[in-house]
Amino acid sequence: MSCPRRSISEDEINDLVAKLQALLPHSSSRSRTRVPASKILKETCSYIQRLHREVDDLSNKLSQILANMDTTGVDFDILRSVLQQ
Repeated sequence: MSCPRRSISEDEINDLVAKLQALLPHSSSRSRTRVPASKILKETCSYIQRLHREVDDLSNKLSQILANMDTTGVDFDILRSVLQQ
């Protein structure tokens, strides 16, 4: 049984885009002038791609660290400090 589809109003879309915009750090879209939703969506995509690259980089760093150390005596304070860089 499928759920009935409900159309989203323009006001709801604008509200969702504004919430999305608020999540973007250092957004050039934070000016008081109206910014097109397409620009906010492009900035969001770029931000998500940047976050993916950061996660990949951190994952690679962690893999290298673990490969180069004896995991039986892992100093988790060292790992934590490296990951916070």
